[in-house]
Amino acid sequence: MNDAESSTVTFDLAWFKSSYSGAEGGQCVEVAAATTSVHIRDSKNVTGPLLTVSREAWAGFVELL
Repeated sequence: MNDAESSTVTFDLAWFKSSYSGAEGGQCVEVAAATTSVHIRDSKNVTGPLLTVSREAWAGFVELL
């Protein structure tokens, strides 16, 4: 995904902070599910880069938790 696509995607999605992120700040991530992919970003840098994975890859990752 290029930067132009990334900035467009972030406006159209509902982002959720990870339940593993503590209230004290620190290392936090947010995720947003799209039709065919899941986007992950640093909650302290919402305009920064995104990691985009397939929904299947995300499901496999979550199963490991």
